[in-house]
Amino acid sequence: MKYYFLLCSVLVSAFINSQTDPKIYDIIDAISEEQLKQDVKTLADFGTRHTLSDTTSNTRGIGAARRWIKSQFDDISENCDNCLEVFFQKDLVEKGTNQRIVKDVMVVNVVAIQRGTKYPNRYIIMSGDIDSRVSDPTDFTSDSPGANDNATGMAGAIEVARVLSTYKFESSIVYLGLSGEEQGLFGGQGFARYAKDNNWEIIGVLNNDMIGNIEGVDGVIDNRTFRIFSEPITTDETDAERLKRQARARRFYGGEVDGISRQLARYVHNTTLTYMPEMNPMMVYRLDRFGRGGHHRPFNDQGFAGIRIMEAHENYTQQHQDIRTENGIAYGDTFEHVNFPYCKKLTAVNAITMANLASAPPSPKEVGIGGIVEASARLQWSKVDGAKGYKIYWRDTTSPTWENSRYVGNVDGYTLEGIVIDNSLFGVAAVGEYGHESMVVFPNKIIR
Repeated sequence: MKYYFLLCSVLVSAFINSQTDPKIYDIIDAISEEQLKQDVKTLADFGTRHTLSDTTSNTRGIGAARRWIKSQFDDISENCDNCLEVFFQKDLVEKGTNQRIVKDVMVVNVVAIQRGTKYPNRYIIMSGDIDSRVSDPTDFTSDSPGANDNATGMAGAIEVARVLSTYKFESSIVYLGLSGEEQGLFGGQGFARYAKDNNWEIIGVLNNDMIGNIEGVDGVIDNRTFRIFSEPITTDETDAERLKRQARARRFYGGEVDGISRQLARYVHNTTLTYMPEMNPMMVYRLDRFGRGGHHRPFNDQGFAGIRIMEAHENYTQQHQDIRTENGIAYGDTFEHVNFPYCKKLTAVNAITMANLASAPPSPKEVGIGGIVEASARLQWSKVDGAKGYKIYWRDTTSPTWENSRYVGNVDGYTLEGIVIDNSLFGVAAVGEYGHESMVVFPNKIIR
């Protein structure tokens, strides 16, 4: 009998270390290209979804669009025995707040929360933008279908809700439609404050903005590569003295590119390569595109992990353009330009990332590291509820992603013999019963 239990223990350990869960493949298969196509078409057919557009019509404008989005979440909830909490979250933005706010406007977000069974106050968020625009950001009457920017991201969030709502997860998942992005990231600012005011523990925000184009203005056609934008360290500047101490620590111990958003980006990268190896996730070491900012930024500003997922090759003739034809070029963000097989793939990337994170135990709060003038690296960490074991990661100091790992079992410390601390960067993740891992935590204290 004791050999039987020993064998079971070995098999469980092997399964935990395998990093794969069969249901994740089922989730990939369940994402519907046809449903994404229908939802993008519906959103584009509202004519314009400009934040300042009509709110009373049932067929045109942002009011009709957000009510339709809420109805989709309501239907999904009804089909899963009311498993979603669906509501509008809103903030008034007054005329003159910036040059793009030409009249008072209520910025309204659509929220659907799938509560976790074990950690209801821990959240992983997938967001898409509701609003659209043409060349003039203050023009709220002209047709602005916004098919790729950003009906694709919004449709992706609805589709992921349809699929993941059929499962139960330990942590909560939020499917989020944000408004006011084109006017100054107002929807994200309002919801990030809402989360902060309600003491949410946000694991990470996956902001999806343009996930349906494969033909770039640079002439490249690529249906496999996508970009993951992430800032290096948190920009929460509410405690200047703490930031000064952290900056001094980074100077001596590293961590300049190992903040929580960068770890979330690496998590997406690793999850994609594990379960969708046909895809080519491209880490970009920037908050967003050069000089620009997306709807994950307000969450970063509040100290939360947040990244942007988007296509690799943009076509600027189809972004923020009046609908027209000039010199044989069809300008405008219209339905026929969206590549739905690609949109399905990036939607699946979000779904599997969220499913893995929401199934994983919490990350260790404290990770200590030591090994100065030694031939080994020593790590210690605080154990967390639900972890069946822990995995140490390390990489070259110039590497963008974790290259090496070792599952070390259910312990609170481990020494990597022969790994010189000077030449690598390290981190620790908690591992759950079925191999789901938390985000990696970079060492946050020194042990002697």
